Amino acid sequence: MSTVAEFTIEPFVEGDPGPHVRAAVAAAEAAGLAVDVGPFGTSVEGGSADVLDAVDAVVRAAVANGATRVSLQLTVGR
Repeated sequence: MSTVAEFTIEPFVEGDPGPHVRAAVAAAEAAGLAVDVGPFGTSVEGGSADVLDAVDAVVRAAVANGATRVSLQLTVGR
């Protein structure tokens, strides 16, 4: 079953993703997930177990690199 996790990491500066965003994207890529960086958020997609395991690493990477807020939405069974 496929799962999509969509997250927005703040502070947000359009066109200039800070180290908190780049670190989160790198964590998702390291987990082998398909990553789509959009203008207002990032989504990752993969098997449910893979996405759920990666969410922890994504959030921790964002916070460790300066994120002040991470909003997350999961869509299971897509």
